[in-house]
Amino acid sequence: MSRNVTDDRDQSRYEITVDGALAGFAEYRLRGDGGTVVFTHTEVFPDYEGQGVGGALARGALDDVRSAGRTVVPQCPFIKSWIDKHPDYQDVLA
Repeated sequence: MSRNVTDDRDQSRYEITVDGALAGFAEYRLRGDGGTVVFTHTEVFPDYEGQGVGGALARGALDDVRSAGRTVVPQCPFIKSWIDKHPDYQDVLA
C-alpha cells in the first residue's frame, strides 16, 4: 500500500492518497502571522478507516509543518489526540 501526504494549499488542507486514490484530508487555516497552522478538521474516508491512514496523515502533515519552521494549534480533536499520544511532536505546538 503506497501512501502519500501532500499540502493542497488551494484548498487549505493536507491530503493523503493510498495507491493514488484520495483517502482523507486534514483542513487547516493559517494565522495572520503565517507561522501558525490551525488544524480545524480531519477526515478519513470510510473505506480507509482502521488502516492507519489517519495516523499517517497526521504524521505527514505535522512533519511538513515542522520542516517549514511553523507551529500548530490543534483545534481538530483527531490531530490534538494524535499529538497527545506522540510526545515527540509536542515541539510543534504553538
